[in-house]
Amino acid sequence: MFAYLAGRVLSAIPILVLVAVFIFSLVNLTPGDPALLIAGDNATPAQVEQIRERLHLNEPLPTRFAIWAGNALRLDLGVSIYSGQPVTRLIAQRIEPTFVLATVTIIITVLMAVPLGVVASWKANSWIDRAIMGFAVLGFSVPVFVIGYLLAYVFSVNLKWFPVQGYSPLADGPLDTLRSVTLPAVALAMVFAALIARVTRAAMLEVLNENHIRTARAKGLPTSRILIVHALKNAGVPVVTVIGIGLATLVGGVVVTESVFNIPGIGRLTVDAITRRDYPIVQGVILFFAAVLIIINVLVDMSYALLDPRVKG
Repeated sequence: MFAYLAGRVLSAIPILVLVAVFIFSLVNLTPGDPALLIAGDNATPAQVEQIRERLHLNEPLPTRFAIWAGNALRLDLGVSIYSGQPVTRLIAQRIEPTFVLATVTIIITVLMAVPLGVVASWKANSWIDRAIMGFAVLGFSVPVFVIGYLLAYVFSVNLKWFPVQGYSPLADGPLDTLRSVTLPAVALAMVFAALIARVTRAAMLEVLNENHIRTARAKGLPTSRILIVHALKNAGVPVVTVIGIGLATLVGGVVVTESVFNIPGIGRLTVDAITRRDYPIVQGVILFFAAVLIIINVLVDMSYALLDPRVKG
């Protein structure tokens, strides 16, 4: 198993290098002068030249990439064109809202999707199964921002149970923080849960037809024990895998949801940076998200190695 995990970790390195090359190309290989794009139409030649010097645009392309990659390895992602602050500091200031939102979303998703998938497999081809799968199709079909606006209209504007927008930091109290992220987390979870529920159902149906499940039924074991202890445990590998894969969808949803609910997280930082053409922030955020996704995939592979007895050291 150690050799398998070591191979997966090493395979992540070239992926991160390719991502770094792509991110570097966003600014340096776009048509036109990157410095002029960043400075805007009203910038003076002196301001444009200052940006060129700051971004080392007068250097050859391989030299520029080596300088940028070397700085990135030292966690120096450059300086914001708009605010003049280090990009690393701006990302660090926005991590808490995004991390809390993503964590609450994952908890809601798993608590909602896995039981629904188990029940759908247990009641396969019944009206309960069709209702749950109909919910899954609805979750796939409706954009997350539409769900967000509907939830805000019903539970914030009309019922006034939750704040319409904004984020309450953990320092102000965890309950206030939970109230501020509940609606955006539910909006994200609706989309994420649809995927996990369908995969859980498919994996459970495959396991429920195996011989050891028939043996457990013949022994008279309770249905709940058969579903949870015997079936769900053996169906855990594809479910855990799809949770890790679905986190990529969650990253994209965070950008939209934070904009809808005005949450000052990394997603909102990305939107503001794109609007202001603050390319150092865009580069830094994309590299940060790419690194997070690679780490998550490695963790998923580790859980796969632990859950699947066929993976041995």
